[in-house]
Amino acid sequence: MCEESFRFGRKCFIDNINFPRGFRKSGDFTLAESELLSLYGDTLLSLESGELEPFTSEERHFVEILRQPHKASSRLEQVWFKYVKLTREPRKFHSLNSCHSYKLPVDTLKQSNIKHDEANLTDASI
Repeated sequence: MCEESFRFGRKCFIDNINFPRGFRKSGDFTLAESELLSLYGDTLLSLESGELEPFTSEERHFVEILRQPHKASSRLEQVWFKYVKLTREPRKFHSLNSCHSYKLPVDTLKQSNIKHDEANLTDASI
């Protein structure tokens, strides 16, 4: 499958909501991927929403692949599903702080002269 058989978008595809600085500067896409999205993104979005009917066999294949994203074979399809994943699925966020509290073992409490009731209130982070 070849990108040349897809129609160019009516306009340059820009997503100012999710990528306000553009696809190139987002850090999520390579330069080649951002170029593909800019050129073909409008057509792909229209095909996905049903506003545009597929004209070529590659466009028909893209519409069929929308139901099974794991079977994307062309670079253009992979870039589109990467865009969809980044914009429509919540991003995972990893922090340096743990949500778990560390409770002191009872043996340590006996040595430190802290009462057992006060120890339940004492949380120390690792």
